[in-house]
Amino acid sequence: MSSIIIKPLVTEKITAAGEKFNRYGFLVDPKADKAQIRVAIQSLYGVEVSRVHTMNYIGDKVIRYTKKNVLKGRKNAYKKAVVTLKEGQNIDLFANI
Repeated sequence: MSSIIIKPLVTEKITAAGEKFNRYGFLVDPKADKAQIRVAIQSLYGVEVSRVHTMNYIGDKVIRYTKKNVLKGRKNAYKKAVVTLKEGQNIDLFANI
């Protein structure tokens, strides 16, 4: 289960959505589907999930100019999941720090 969830996302936009709409963001395994993500969040954090939204991101093209030549490549592709919890539920992401 823990291999499905890579890490929680802590950004201003996700934090604002968490306070207002009870939503939390996570980076997840690109092969995981919504049902697997729901079960992993419920077992890992002990909360009830009402909705799961997923987004696949393609790695951006990167060009670096060095003294000898131009290096071209891509950043890694990733999948992001935004999880909406039921009323009265919350996740404390900073409890283990």
